[in-house]
Amino acid sequence: MQLAELETPLQLNATRVIETIDQLHRRIKERFPESGLSEIAARLSVISKSAVEETEQIKQVNMPLRIGIAAMLVLMAVVVVLLVKKFRFSETTAWTMLEGIDAGISSMVFLGATALFLISLESRIKRRKTLNAVERLRELAHIVDMHQLTKDPERLCRTHRPTESSPIQSMTPYELGRYLDYCAEMLSLIGKVVMIYGQDASDSVVLSSVDAIESLTTSLSRKIWQKIMLLDQIVPRERRVLGESPLAEAPESADATADESTE
Repeated sequence: MQLAELETPLQLNATRVIETIDQLHRRIKERFPESGLSEIAARLSVISKSAVEETEQIKQVNMPLRIGIAAMLVLMAVVVVLLVKKFRFSETTAWTMLEGIDAGISSMVFLGATALFLISLESRIKRRKTLNAVERLRELAHIVDMHQLTKDPERLCRTHRPTESSPIQSMTPYELGRYLDYCAEMLSLIGKVVMIYGQDASDSVVLSSVDAIESLTTSLSRKIWQKIMLLDQIVPRERRVLGESPLAEAPESADATADESTE
């Protein structure tokens, strides 16, 4: 591999990310049909596809806006020139001239601030669009966390004594393990979709928001993996069988109970 190839920055392949999300959606739907987690995966699939379109739109130059801003800046410059030409220095006293200079400086500061506002308008519009899209992914990550919140492996212990308000545990150890795996994978993919918005961004506010959501998804995934490790201690993987009966019986199916306990 040549040095030039090593210096070329690698970018996340958005197409592969979308394919992985679609595959995860199919896996969840086949394992837990009509479950809330399946609906979240479907929503993530839609968001990931729109992320590619939105990032392409954000990268494009807004020519109508730039032309309008340029016209306003030219108009401001013309007004300043006309005011300077209209001012007659020979007919003014020293005090009037000082007042005119003070008013001119104030006007120039105001015009400069206005010009800076107009010049940065396009970048601020792009920032707002990106932050709104990233915020949707933040909300989705918290929804995934809510779905796994009551999936506690300790309830599979024989010594567990549920109360009347305890969530019903009707999943088998195998199903619980798969459910937690799917949640961890989905959080990881949410972080990848966030990177689709952030990998071409140069705005420090956008990059900070992207880093914050990546840290959030990593932290939430870490909690899930702690549950998976606990599940491995309680019921080793080689003992988990898909047809195994749950340790706590429930009147409803595993899929329906899994959704109701988290929604």
